[in-house]
Amino acid sequence: MNNYYKILLVLISFTLFNCSSVNRNKKNTDITDKPAEKTLANTSNQKPLNVLFIAVDDLKPDLGCYGDTYAITPHLDQFAEKAVVFNNNMCQWAVCGPSRASLLTGKRPDYTKVRDLKTRMRDINPDIVSIPQYFKQNGYLTMGVGKIYDPRCVDENLDKPSWSVPFYKEWDIPYNKKYGKPVFGYYQNPKIKNRIKEMLTQANAKGIKNPQLYVRKHYKPPYEISDAPDDAYVDGAIANQGMKLLETAAKQDKPFFVAVGFKRPHLPFVANKKYWDLYDPDKIPLAKYQEMSIGGPKLAYHSSNELRSYKDDTIEYKLDANNLLRLDRKTQKKLIHGYYACTSFVDVQVGKVLNKLKELGLDKNTIVIIWGDHGWHLGDHSLWNKHSNFEQATRAPMLIYTPNNIKPAMINSPTEFVDIFPTLCDLTGLQIPDNLDGKSLKPIIDGTTSKIKNIAVSEISRGKKTGYSFRNDRYRYTVWINKKVSTDPIYETDIFAEELYDYVDDPLEKINFVKNPEYQKILKQMKKEAFSFFKEQYVKNKK
Repeated sequence: MNNYYKILLVLISFTLFNCSSVNRNKKNTDITDKPAEKTLANTSNQKPLNVLFIAVDDLKPDLGCYGDTYAITPHLDQFAEKAVVFNNNMCQWAVCGPSRASLLTGKRPDYTKVRDLKTRMRDINPDIVSIPQYFKQNGYLTMGVGKIYDPRCVDENLDKPSWSVPFYKEWDIPYNKKYGKPVFGYYQNPKIKNRIKEMLTQANAKGIKNPQLYVRKHYKPPYEISDAPDDAYVDGAIANQGMKLLETAAKQDKPFFVAVGFKRPHLPFVANKKYWDLYDPDKIPLAKYQEMSIGGPKLAYHSSNELRSYKDDTIEYKLDANNLLRLDRKTQKKLIHGYYACTSFVDVQVGKVLNKLKELGLDKNTIVIIWGDHGWHLGDHSLWNKHSNFEQATRAPMLIYTPNNIKPAMINSPTEFVDIFPTLCDLTGLQIPDNLDGKSLKPIIDGTTSKIKNIAVSEISRGKKTGYSFRNDRYRYTVWINKKVSTDPIYETDIFAEELYDYVDDPLEKINFVKNPEYQKILKQMKKEAFSFFKEQYVKNKK
């Protein structure tokens, strides 16, 4: 690791937050699985609370505040020191489009019908109400920039009903004047840009109808290192625009809901060299277990197709007999290095936005929620990207700060993204819509309790089979249902396969315990939870 940059980053964080640098060892003893002692009290003589809604694409809990001692994320770590950190939080579907559509409407994917990257949310449910739309209906100024919804799953205005003013698309905001916009939305490395330019020229000379698509299919590196400044990349530009939105919001007479959505650490892993230099390449941690679980069904896995769509002459993608991607150690280390570098890059951008909130004096009256839309496989089970029901894909960070919160907390009980909609309503004093699928986390945040549900539910599809994964404090039970979804009547005869994992005795998911005699009592309990959920969903959504 380059000590200069590490020291520089810590100094920046000191300036931004006016507090001491992160002491992870002390932090880990201060933050326990106990509810916060005190939180906001939104009495009638106070102004309505604002909301700053920060999304980070493909961000898994590989952060210092979640106990990752390798990650360098001082801004998120310092934010966590005054927030409630949800340590066992699950997404509803480990793919961007379905996860975000579910999170933003408080409804599960089987209701939204967004189960892929092409279904538009309002084409199926034209009257569905989103979080920012509901806040707008209740007198809030709603504004946003970057990636909040997946653009493939909403209208060209990035869900027009959600916003008081036109949403700021990442391509329409200002970038560094010297460098201009990144090529294909990603690249600023001169060598990569020149090669793409040459390939586009060649494609045009050959009369290829779609030169850009042609180049992307043949050359789209999964990572790059450059000397470009932050605002030459999309997330630097998004941070700048996010700060402008806060400045605009501060001048208004009404409360605001400002959404800022960052794109990294989604592929490709592109960032300035200073972020790459934060990490020593010789100390990159490889996944400890890179095999299928013993007794696990093959349909639980995938071929890491998303990563394989990123083409580079130096990388060879090989699939084994089980259709799993097998990468050499050098390539694995480079990809993991890139993921951490981009996480640190985004950490700085989040810090800029949080600093602007404080600079404007808005932190005293603004709820801040930071979330990543799902997890990300970094070689565990020989998987890359997301697209699974395993822990590394479904577990996602969620941190909530409320004004006047005296003591932070780390909560290990299950929570899920459908809980965000009712939580934000409850915290701001808005009536909670009665058709939401989640529960308010305010009782956890205000210290009333440390647990509001027994399980969190995720799902993923494999053709006509859907896997539903039920995560409690210790176990994960995944049941694969054939040709039905949770809004249908489901019986035991519909089960195609089952998985059971124990995160105390087997945190790497090496063994599927479904057939283990010692786990039959746990299996029965988890299956009961699953079928109770199926019945509830069927009854709730029956027309």
